[in-house]
Amino acid sequence: MTDTANRTATGRRTYPGISPTTWEHPTDRAALAALRAVPGFDIVLKRLFAVIGEKSLRMYHEANTIKVSSQQFGRLHERFLECCEILDADKIPDLYVTQFPLLNAMTIGLDDPFIVVNTTTAEILDDDELHFVLGHELGHAMSGHALYKTMLALLMRLTLSGIPLTRLVFFGVILALREWDRKSELSADRAGLLCIQDPETAYNTFMKMAGGTRTDEMNLDAFLEQAAQFEQSDTWSDSLVKLLNTRFISHPFSVTRTAEIMRWIDSDDYAAVLRGEYRDRDNDDPDFRQDVRTAMAAYRERMAKSDDALAQTLSDWTERATGAAKDMKGRMRKPNASEDLEDYAWEPFDVDFFEEDEPEG
Repeated sequence: MTDTANRTATGRRTYPGISPTTWEHPTDRAALAALRAVPGFDIVLKRLFAVIGEKSLRMYHEANTIKVSSQQFGRLHERFLECCEILDADKIPDLYVTQFPLLNAMTIGLDDPFIVVNTTTAEILDDDELHFVLGHELGHAMSGHALYKTMLALLMRLTLSGIPLTRLVFFGVILALREWDRKSELSADRAGLLCIQDPETAYNTFMKMAGGTRTDEMNLDAFLEQAAQFEQSDTWSDSLVKLLNTRFISHPFSVTRTAEIMRWIDSDDYAAVLRGEYRDRDNDDPDFRQDVRTAMAAYRERMAKSDDALAQTLSDWTERATGAAKDMKGRMRKPNASEDLEDYAWEPFDVDFFEEDEPEG
């Protein structure tokens, strides 16, 4: 791609033919690819979904929400059409507004996903912040996230239905889907940023999600500093608490999402897309193994650069284990390899703590 992209009427850059893999977070892509690689996983989900039916979900929203158009919620309609133009959506999803007192939006469906925005979101956010959220949800739709998000919601309902063994049967699947679900939000945030093309708007949106509408009593610089500090942990217990706090939530914490967007911008990948350097959907054929390799590389790089105590320890052990594996592979090629493998197995690690002291004398 060259820097010859068109612009919308408001001057925002468009990305003709952009592939969703351009904005997808590597951990999101790897997690979703792993789920899809399970034999029959998609088939089972679609059959389970058929019990409820996409049509019934759509009819519910047709009957009980407001369908956005040029006549209804016109500012959302205008902003959403611009998002679709920017990301060059093949099809414009239907957009609805529902009465609900929570700052949120969601993408639902199977073959024909649609987007629902809560009234609180439309009331609290300004036009640019709404633009970011609409781009976020469009990113979900274009990345094919709707099926898995809808199934996760249905499985959660089943676990609360009181049906015997339901919670036990679906517990592992729900945890796996939740882990992917949180990663998918990081991808969608990138899509939202590509639509609004203003990082400060994204940061302000996250700040409102965390603290509400009293922005006159909040400070963006202080919030960004808070996000940076949260990424650091001095102890293992801090890191463990973070993991436990996120295992059952649908979205990463607002400060985490802020830090992730900042990290993406600092990596220059965001600027490259703005320059017109991105993947073309017509020539993009993602490979599952490459997705996994990319995700693992991203994890290793993240841990190596992190100030988090747990991440630093895991990074150190990962490097030692990688070196040990390579060295052991070399020793296995020697004619008398078996003679020193047992002594070598624990060599790269500090295991003196686990060994008993030699008896004196």
